[in-house]
Amino acid sequence: MASHIILPPDDADGERRREDGEGEEEEHEEVEEARGGGGGAAPPEQAAKAALPFSAMCVRISRDSYPNLRALRDASSVSVADAAYVKISEGDFGYVLDDVPHLTDYLPDIPTYPNPLQDHPAYSTVKQYFVNEDDTVPQKVVVQKNSRRGVHFRRAGPRQRVYFDTDEVKACIVTCGGLCPGLNTVIRELVCGLSHMYNVSKIFGIQNGYKGFYSSNYLPLTPNSVNDIHKKGGTVLGTSRGGHDTKKIVDNIQDRGINQVYIIGGDGTQKGAYEIFKEIRKRGLKVSVAGVPKTIDNDIAIIDKSFGFDTAVEEAQRAIDSAHVEACSAENGIGLVKLMGRYSGFIAMYATLASRDVDCCLIPESPFYMDGEGGLLQYIERRLKENKHMVIVVAEGAGQDLIAKSIATSDQQDASGNKLLLDIGLWLTHKIKDYFKSKKMEMTIKYIDPTYMIRAIPSNASDNVYCTLLAHSAIHGAMAGYSFTVGMVNVRVTSTRNKVRITDRMWARLLSSTNQPSFLSQKDIDEASEADRLANRPPLPTVTSHRVAESFEQSASTSSNGEI
Repeated sequence: MASHIILPPDDADGERRREDGEGEEEEHEEVEEARGGGGGAAPPEQAAKAALPFSAMCVRISRDSYPNLRALRDASSVSVADAAYVKISEGDFGYVLDDVPHLTDYLPDIPTYPNPLQDHPAYSTVKQYFVNEDDTVPQKVVVQKNSRRGVHFRRAGPRQRVYFDTDEVKACIVTCGGLCPGLNTVIRELVCGLSHMYNVSKIFGIQNGYKGFYSSNYLPLTPNSVNDIHKKGGTVLGTSRGGHDTKKIVDNIQDRGINQVYIIGGDGTQKGAYEIFKEIRKRGLKVSVAGVPKTIDNDIAIIDKSFGFDTAVEEAQRAIDSAHVEACSAENGIGLVKLMGRYSGFIAMYATLASRDVDCCLIPESPFYMDGEGGLLQYIERRLKENKHMVIVVAEGAGQDLIAKSIATSDQQDASGNKLLLDIGLWLTHKIKDYFKSKKMEMTIKYIDPTYMIRAIPSNASDNVYCTLLAHSAIHGAMAGYSFTVGMVNVRVTSTRNKVRITDRMWARLLSSTNQPSFLSQKDIDEASEADRLANRPPLPTVTSHRVAESFEQSASTSSNGEI
């Protein structure tokens, strides 16, 4: 819902900011390279390089957590309870501010304190330390000359006044769900950032996920104790799925005097973070909840990229390289690689584009069929006759409907509520073998599943930098009294799980790279286009003025394609 965003300035605005002393861009924190023109990942303290004036990159600190975002963005599903957290205001020329919840929403008289960063030596050369309280940034950077001002968000970054005195801060950090490269880096940077930037000394780790709040002792964390953990895979705090009991968790937060909670995790974890926030607000506690979304699948709504994704794509190359060697070394050799991607095929898509050795990429978002004219099996046969070898990459969630038609399945779930998937790689291997056996055609297939190898490695250099930006952004927001989720976002704001858009040019680039058929019927294309249109509708609260509704509608009509 409401968010803080930093968008790169255009040249004129950048010059104005330099004249006004707004020098956050001079920080030595780099953003990801933007697409010409996104929870790029810039920290709140800085903007993108001037060389990328219309980059689609920004930092968003989004309200509460993205699972609730999906409900709030659907106007028909905003409950009376959730409506209390919706903060919409409007200004001239169609300006709409989609604001964020703050401690003062329910604790109006709490004191503020000078931000310790004003005396920090690392910031001594920065022209302006803090974000102006009135700064907002637009949801869209691509507009037409007659466009209304549209939806805006509060700008992220350190505030001149903070709502926690250094000595009173008692922070805790928890990791939940599956492993992901970069977990230890985020933990390290949260601890070091709190300690070095805000002089916080009371920082604790919650062990083994949500249940650790009430079933184990808190682990004291210091910069010395976390100094080298970024070189290791996994999480030093331990993790688990499930174990969420809102009242017991908040009871322990209250009893132990915790007032900043940093929660690192995926879909179920952030949904739990939102429930924790609601209970904290219900009790009137002075506690900020900061979520750092984690998913190796990169499928979190709102944000463009989650930490660990670059590392996962890079490591996936090793598996694809091995599959290519195996395929080239055998007559009619096929290398089949299964990569992570339960609902979204981002790892498979990006690894395929980066590899250039892949002949076919299958993802959950793009349906395919096995038999008949233009089917996958016929394409594999043709490719082998042309090239004598082939490499196939498949995301774990692809083709589940096809498996269900041929094998009796059950709706079993893991502790996080995710449906247990059948092994698409193994199923494809048997199908391909049976097909070529019926054709009396010699063929060798090697199936590689590197899933847990990819999850368990340390993050690479790119992800390490991104983890630092996320952690510092989370700290600044929590000290300023906000409850939020932090991440890199695009100008396009979706209200559903982040998925590969088969109507975008990125998927078209993949098809051009592999030279594979799309396997899509016109019906599939129409359905994808309609889903894309609906997914891009911006938030529309249940009670809005006519001018607010017009701004949201206009944003919806022009936000379906922000890519160049």
